[in-house]
Amino acid sequence: MQVRVVDYRAPDAAEQFTRSLHETGFGVLVNHPIQQALVEKIYADWLQFFGTEEKHQFAFSKEKQDGYFSTEISETAKGATQKDIKEYFHIYPWGRVPAQLKADADTYYKQANELAEELLSWVERYTPPEIAKHYREPLSNMIKGSQQTLLRVLRYPPLTGNEPAGSIRAAAHGDINLLTILPAANEPGLQVQGKDGNWHDVPCDFGTLTINIGDMLQEASQGYYPSTQHRVVNPTGEGAKKSRVSLPLFLHPRNDVVLSDRYTAHSYLEERLRELGVKK
Repeated sequence: MQVRVVDYRAPDAAEQFTRSLHETGFGVLVNHPIQQALVEKIYADWLQFFGTEEKHQFAFSKEKQDGYFSTEISETAKGATQKDIKEYFHIYPWGRVPAQLKADADTYYKQANELAEELLSWVERYTPPEIAKHYREPLSNMIKGSQQTLLRVLRYPPLTGNEPAGSIRAAAHGDINLLTILPAANEPGLQVQGKDGNWHDVPCDFGTLTINIGDMLQEASQGYYPSTQHRVVNPTGEGAKKSRVSLPLFLHPRNDVVLSDRYTAHSYLEERLRELGVKK
């Protein structure tokens, strides 16, 4: 399995990138417009925030799904029996963010969302006509006016050795949304599953940007763009003593978007949130 590493500035970037998404569900960009210094500052500042009691003042809203999710209420991946070993904070443009962290979060959200919109337009441009005819509206139109695109700040804590048997930082899962934009984390661990069932490390050099297909785009494209299973494995040795921080942006359509005969974006999201155990 070969996840392509594509130079964002290359003349054929859009074609090479979308080919990788079609073949593997993943693509990696270099020389992209996301500011690495901003990403590293956000990692450092949020790592410090997760070490304080202030995070509990932002306990998540079951109705809105914004705010802080502790390790105790973390997701259980579909089909898994143990909760993931992680805590995280959900940021929406309309949601709560600690005052001292808001400016950088807003700047990053804007940068990542604009890039995600551009990459979705690449996907739209290189979708074969026989697949594109099934889109109920242009992909680029699905996100116009959306209030659902989510920035998640994730912290995987150091391992204690007392974790439940079989638990993992993030069990194998597919994302719910259209596209996910993910700067390289401060520590390795992300893997993608190939068609042969084997797991492969995703390139994670600082400065790279990993993009993957979500279940909603797989649904809308009738599987042409696959939502590939991925996971974050537990580190060993010195790595087990370190926190891992990552910053995925999940590009979501408007709630009223029709994905297929089976689902609207809203009905799909509600079903998946119930499966993850974060919504009744």
